[in-house]
Amino acid sequence: MREEIIAFLRGLREEILSEFKRLESSSVELQRNSWQHSSGGGGEIGLLRGKVFEKAAVNWSAVWGEKFPMQDGEGPYFATGVSLITHMVNPHAPTVHMNLRYIEAGTRSWVAGGYDLTPMGFPYKEDMHHFHGVAKESLDPFGEELYSKFSAWAKEYFFIPHRHKERGVGGIFFDHIDSGNPERDFAMWKSVGNHFLKAILPIYERRIATSYSEEEKRLQEQLRAHYVEFNLLYDRGTKFGFLSGGNPEAILCSMPPTARW
Repeated sequence: MREEIIAFLRGLREEILSEFKRLESSSVELQRNSWQHSSGGGGEIGLLRGKVFEKAAVNWSAVWGEKFPMQDGEGPYFATGVSLITHMVNPHAPTVHMNLRYIEAGTRSWVAGGYDLTPMGFPYKEDMHHFHGVAKESLDPFGEELYSKFSAWAKEYFFIPHRHKERGVGGIFFDHIDSGNPERDFAMWKSVGNHFLKAILPIYERRIATSYSEEEKRLQEQLRAHYVEFNLLYDRGTKFGFLSGGNPEAILCSMPPTARW
């Protein structure tokens, strides 16, 4: 099962990287950096920096160890996933985050993930409706209640307490999904991943050529600072990465290249 899961995640990652590269200048090279985990396994960082993506990181990892590092941990663990973040040159093109992960800890295993959209000062309603519509489409075959449940979960999770606001316009988020029907759980999980590009590419194709001013770029960088605050203070993936002894460069790929306070 692990090999099948890893093959799916790596295939999805390559598809995303290919599509992101298509949007970018042909002269921009994809940077790949492999790393090894101290207790077992490792991963690869994939970075694009160009005229469309000021920084896009699409990372894959599969790691294991003797003690699951989070509070609910028990016994040996195995964790694999794809995590991505985009920070766009054009402030009218929103930041997007996506994560899919599979975890075994002791006698338990579960799937988790989701994606969310963060406009950096320019929350276009048509973009939000499209993004949420595709997220709903990915979940409806597995229960019409899932979109409402997972979108509410995203609102709760991607909330910045000290700013008293959501970090963006939401999306879907789910964790510790183990319904007792692993085939159905994995099918849902894969559907979420397979719908990601459909959710974001039309938005980027609409926005990346929009003209913008220096003031609009400054606003983008100010809102990026809120994104940094969330990822460093509250994000579970960041905490897991550091507590498990992961690669700091891979963990901190979520940071934007520039931000303002």
